[in-house]
Amino acid sequence: MILAVLSGFLIAALVPFFSKYLKKTIPFVFSALPIVLFVYFISYLNQIKLSSHKMFSYLWVPSMGIDLDFRLDGLSMLFALMITGIGSLVFLYTANYLKGHQYLDRFYGYLAMFMASMLGLVLSDNLMTMFVFWELTSISSFFLIGFNNEDPESRKSALTALGVTGMGGLVLLAGIIVIASVGDSYSFTELLSSPEIIKSSSSYLWIIGLVFIGAFTKSAQFPFHFWLPGAMKAPTPVSTYLHSATMVKAGIYLLARFTPLLGDTYWWNSTLITVGAITMIFAAVHSLFRIDLKSILAYSTISALGILVFLIGLGTEDALLGAALFIVTHALYKATLFLVTGIIDHETGTRDVTRLGGLQKVMKPVAIAGFLAALSSAGIPLLLGFISKEVMYEATFHFGKWAILLTALIVLTKALLFVAGFWVGVRPFTGQLPSEYEKVHLPSPLLWVPPLLMAILCVLFGTAPIIIESFIQSVYSSIMPNAPEIHLALWHGLNWPLGLSALTLALGFGLYFFLKPSNGLLEKTKKFESIAPIELANAFGNLFLGFAKFWTNFFQNGYLRNYVISILIFVTILAGYRLFFGVDIHLDWTQISQITPSELIVVILMVTSIFFALFSPTRTGVIVALGIIGLAICLFFLYYSAPDLAMTQFSIDTLTVLLFMLVLFRLPKNTTFSSRKTRIRDAFFSLMFGTLISVLALEVFEAPSSSEVSDFYAESSYLLAKGKNVVNVILVDFRGIDTMVETVVLVIAALGVLSLLKLDLNPSKKD
Repeated sequence: MILAVLSGFLIAALVPFFSKYLKKTIPFVFSALPIVLFVYFISYLNQIKLSSHKMFSYLWVPSMGIDLDFRLDGLSMLFALMITGIGSLVFLYTANYLKGHQYLDRFYGYLAMFMASMLGLVLSDNLMTMFVFWELTSISSFFLIGFNNEDPESRKSALTALGVTGMGGLVLLAGIIVIASVGDSYSFTELLSSPEIIKSSSSYLWIIGLVFIGAFTKSAQFPFHFWLPGAMKAPTPVSTYLHSATMVKAGIYLLARFTPLLGDTYWWNSTLITVGAITMIFAAVHSLFRIDLKSILAYSTISALGILVFLIGLGTEDALLGAALFIVTHALYKATLFLVTGIIDHETGTRDVTRLGGLQKVMKPVAIAGFLAALSSAGIPLLLGFISKEVMYEATFHFGKWAILLTALIVLTKALLFVAGFWVGVRPFTGQLPSEYEKVHLPSPLLWVPPLLMAILCVLFGTAPIIIESFIQSVYSSIMPNAPEIHLALWHGLNWPLGLSALTLALGFGLYFFLKPSNGLLEKTKKFESIAPIELANAFGNLFLGFAKFWTNFFQNGYLRNYVISILIFVTILAGYRLFFGVDIHLDWTQISQITPSELIVVILMVTSIFFALFSPTRTGVIVALGIIGLAICLFFLYYSAPDLAMTQFSIDTLTVLLFMLVLFRLPKNTTFSSRKTRIRDAFFSLMFGTLISVLALEVFEAPSSSEVSDFYAESSYLLAKGKNVVNVILVDFRGIDTMVETVVLVIAALGVLSLLKLDLNPSKKD
């Protein structure tokens, strides 16, 4: 299992080494990976149907309770199949969509990294491991969204997506840490055995609040939704893969996964119902004010995600079953519509729905795929969308006193999404074919076969739901333990959900024929832009930028003396307060030995050098005086039996003096001197800091000596780490994480330096 999860990273790492030799075959080599993984996960399907879940465990950081534990159950299997199945079609689609692109190999590397990140996220049983993959999805999606890096809008969209989802990830990390501190484990399986411990904890509201922010930012819930429409600047395969089936559903996965652990409480349910309802209505309305096909799909995707949050919030048996069905339904029809949009854009050069029409005459298979996807989105009978819509209405219609309001909201949302789906999947293919598109032709099968295949699945699963019934049962059971047995069918008799479904279709058809996409509708939204969440976020960003500029100019003003003074003041105040008000100072002067003549001579030498450094008119004199002070300290180390420190100090001081002399040799002669005020100020702060250090040094004599730490390292270095050099063992094993972070910092710095060395600031200049 671990190889299946990490294979995307492994194959992506090989791209720089083999892309030059396998340029033409890379698309098909990479496409084989998700296909193989899809078959691999399918092989576990029967086992998952027979048992609740299957575990795969690999040790990673056992001392901290962090391991590579993977849990394969109905929910994770569903997402794994979507990630690899739809991923396979997207990988093949990309082979022709970006054919001949200069960085096609790089794009496939990013896609493989993202696929591996998503697999790790949905399969991880360890919450901390899940968070690692959660952040990797944000990082890899950043590269995909900003793939067209020469476009400023593309770069801005990538940064916005990374900023929003990255911020949510940090909040989620805090929630995971609190969960682990309350439940005493990072293992979801262990936590699930006693959910009442977390629900009854005083930290419960903090936990769900932190988890909500993490999920809402990733799944584009209001008011964090604005990053998703901007991310449509990415190539169509990215929009299809990330924004219909995988990344944006990571937050939905998180909420569904945590429902058995944190759900079924007032705050959990009411918050999700409220946020989901606002998001689904808000985004569904906005989708009808757009004329760009990808923008329409972006807002309809946000609305669909709101529906899923809404259903999870309802938390009833029908609602959670509806959520499980709608995850599959939405992934199939929305991925199809995105791919169809990509074909239209690829062949006609436009995504403006007001300029398109009649394309079925030149792209019949693409039109069929678009029609079927739009019909499934609308919930027409004999398609999977109809079955999922029926279950949704069943859930809201029987939800007690709020049934009428909640049902009205979901019916209105579905009617609006009906129109959005038809605008993308039907309108571009019907009517008269504009003369400018008469020469448009059917593209390569690599482009139209993937959407057509997913559209056919919408029909197949809709007409014969028994095919996926047992699988949906396992998904349902993962979200709701002890879930009842389900029965999916096309006909459940004449009932209220059927009537509501008919009402939705009537409203949808009416709105479709009444409303026409136009620039006029889009212009009407601009008067509200000043209060839009994205503008508020930009305003906050500008405010923060202004504060950062002030802070930087005030503290980081380019004068080293000011940096040193700031540090000294802060340390002096903090340590001085703790020393004089937090502990009882008692200095035992009897423990201080008598001053010998040799020590007195060294002290006089140091004091003389200090005054010489203070009043010397030349830089060279100051450096020589400071070097003498360092050598005097070496003598003190020798007097008190520390020859190793003396040699270290001597080496450092000698090297420092030489380096200073080499640097100052090239500088112009110093003609300006500090003012009297500046010298008094510097002397005052120096005396404050020196006094504090002196008191701390004298306090050391009073502190009882303890050898517990040194004894532990001496006794454990060889037994635990198999090393005889205690210092090396501490650095490598006991401080392994610290050393690893330092190594990462050095690698990042090295990459930065390498990038600067290779940076061409004047590419147009001829050598």
